[in-house]
Amino acid sequence: MSQRPTQRFPLLAGLETLPGVGPKTAKNFTQMAVEKPRDLLFTLPHSVVDRRQKTSVLEVVPGDIGTIAVTVARHQRPSRRGLPYRVYVEDAQTTFQLVFFRGSDEWYEKQLPLGAQRVVSGKVEIFDGVAQIAHPDHILTPEEAGDLEGFEPVYPLTSGITQKVVAKAVQGAMSRLPDLEEWIDPGQRAKESWPTMAEALKAAHAPVSAGEIAPEAPARQRLAYDELFSHQITLALARAAQRKSKGIISGGDGALRSKVLSELSFRPTGAQMRSIDEIAADMGNPVRMNRLLQGDVGSGKTLVALMALLVAVEAGGQGVMMAPTGILAQQHLAGLRPLAESAGVVLEILTGRDKGRERAAKLEALKRGDIQILVGTHAVFQKDVEFHNLRLSVIDEQHRFGVAQRMELGAKGVAVDVLVMTATPIPRSLSLAQYGDMDISVLDEKPPGRTPVKTALVSAGRMEEVVAHLRTAVAEGRQAYWVCPLVEESETVDMTAASERFKHLRAALGEGVVGLVHGQMPPKDKDAAMARFVAGETSVLVATTVIEVGVDVANASIMVIEQAEKFGLAQLHQLRGRVGRGAAASTCLLMFSPDLTENGRRRLEILRETEDGFRISEEDLRMRGAGDVIGTAQSGLPRFRVADLERQTALMAVAQSDARKLLHDDPALTSARGKAARQLLWLMEQDKAIRLISVG
Repeated sequence: MSQRPTQRFPLLAGLETLPGVGPKTAKNFTQMAVEKPRDLLFTLPHSVVDRRQKTSVLEVVPGDIGTIAVTVARHQRPSRRGLPYRVYVEDAQTTFQLVFFRGSDEWYEKQLPLGAQRVVSGKVEIFDGVAQIAHPDHILTPEEAGDLEGFEPVYPLTSGITQKVVAKAVQGAMSRLPDLEEWIDPGQRAKESWPTMAEALKAAHAPVSAGEIAPEAPARQRLAYDELFSHQITLALARAAQRKSKGIISGGDGALRSKVLSELSFRPTGAQMRSIDEIAADMGNPVRMNRLLQGDVGSGKTLVALMALLVAVEAGGQGVMMAPTGILAQQHLAGLRPLAESAGVVLEILTGRDKGRERAAKLEALKRGDIQILVGTHAVFQKDVEFHNLRLSVIDEQHRFGVAQRMELGAKGVAVDVLVMTATPIPRSLSLAQYGDMDISVLDEKPPGRTPVKTALVSAGRMEEVVAHLRTAVAEGRQAYWVCPLVEESETVDMTAASERFKHLRAALGEGVVGLVHGQMPPKDKDAAMARFVAGETSVLVATTVIEVGVDVANASIMVIEQAEKFGLAQLHQLRGRVGRGAAASTCLLMFSPDLTENGRRRLEILRETEDGFRISEEDLRMRGAGDVIGTAQSGLPRFRVADLERQTALMAVAQSDARKLLHDDPALTSARGKAARQLLWLMEQDKAIRLISVG
């Protein structure tokens, strides 16, 4: 299986092997992410031009394309510079003009000799009451016109690439398509009336109506499914490989968990209890746990994580909880330590700040097993960090890692159970694309006692009113966050914006009232500024988005977000979740620029209407597209050429269950359908998946 099937080679060869593609054109194609003939197969036309022949130009709506048989009547040279060259032609009912602004007289006379029959095709426009076609796309003899497609596909282009170049190269790639066995479940294919892959590619590249360009067209659905199915087989193989690696059975007696639950001043929600049970069941299995805990802002993920860590401790082992930043690790420590201590469990923190003797002592205690739960940053992955008996690794805010990093984590050789937490509600289609290799627990209820946050939209022109409102709130002992805009993808510019706002607010509210946190500050200064705000020494914290994830100050009840339209909806929802954590009525002010677009206003209004993170993320996906919602570059989200995650959620879900079923029935992919699926993986270049298939 380590050899690529030879019939694939022509599709995976260099682009220069295709007709009409030289080294320069091949280089231009790379701007469209087209590097091999197989890439062209999945670069589908985005629209279609109707080139069906009409009897007369009078039948064509101005602005549309007309294809008409004509007789050349006369040529009219321009009388002075700057005027066009005109050729008068007659169709079956009327006379109209062909207009040219560039080219030589000899060329026009050769292409359109007087009295000749021609078929012309191009955009029809009315000028001074006369129909005309400027620079026709096609000027053909009646014999050549027989080869003109009734519907012409329109491909995406980049500089140096024309429609003709793409069309010719696509034909070359299509001629290399080998005979492929079917990998789609026969029942599924029959139910959807899908063509074979070869038929689907043929139809997709030769659409005969605008309807065939739509994502719902059977050929497009089929090709989208092939992409999603190959991706889900890859995730299912990763999941199977993970499950093959023997896990540790961590069965606890529940004693520590009962102690902690009895200390709580509230009852956990049904969703929390359900997730706790799912995780405990996974940990009690001999298979490694690989689970995602997905919960909206304030849904109580931390308690669920602690319960999971206590299962590891009850079973005589240790647990680790990793946070993306030192601030968050400190906060987990503050939230978890009192509960852990109430059950007599030793919980400690390790970050990059631990140095010298203090660090050595912690490492020693960890190795002996004296520290039962460790909270930390990525520092816990350093070589000298050794556990006595690590059983569970909890990773917080995981949308920063993709599938590849999760696999690397597993490859560390420790058969620990893995629980990943994310506070970003992700639409179902994206969570399947990104986390299809994992089992998912969802916290879809809010714990009691969280006060709803009142969200208001305020124009930036009312800045001084907002500052006055803040002055009153601060005088009443309340605390506020002030989040500065994302100026551009530059921490330095963001820092300048935050520093300016800090000076402005300090002048308005007084010395010592306002703190500042941004990404460029040294870590210890950042921690100190946060600590002063947590302790209530400062009342207003001016920040860039470093506070987005997880910061918890119960007394903070006002959130001001400047130029809110520059943020993603999910991010605004995260920021708003920083307030409403105490008993005080909380407010979130979304300040917008005067030049706010209609779409921008609609997005902000969605936030005003709902606090449901899942609904917000679905709207965000619909309005901005998948790449922007998660930030594709750092999300581990696959880039699909045909599949549309916004509109084809249902297909993704079917692809996932089918891929899992196929691997359950045929783990080594050796059946006829399994072998066909291997061909699909080669065709889709899912090399990672191919490496995971046991050699067969």
